[in-house]
Amino acid sequence: MDHKTVEDYILSFNGTVREYPFGEGTAVYKAGDKMFALVAEGSEPLRLSVKGDPQLNTVLREKYETVMPGYHLNKKHWNTIVLSGQLAWEEIQDLIRHSYILVTE
Repeated sequence: MDHKTVEDYILSFNGTVREYPFGEGTAVYKAGDKMFALVAEGSEPLRLSVKGDPQLNTVLREKYETVMPGYHLNKKHWNTIVLSGQLAWEEIQDLIRHSYILVTE
């Protein structure tokens, strides 16, 4: 999964902005003032962090070795996903969309 594809998808959500509050290399995507995705730019494979329902987060961590508690984030509400191909692009899109909805509704 390449960075441009992930970034373009995240930025397609209404009102989304990209900022670098944690410094260069960690892109933070916000809807309004709330973060819903973070991308570790330059990581290979790419690492994506998204907000999720705590029960879903636990299920995903148990099912996939590339899904782990959010790196430097609230471990209950955030997962970091290594985009190595274990999860299909459609699943990644669903998780990004879910995160966006959580912070905008």
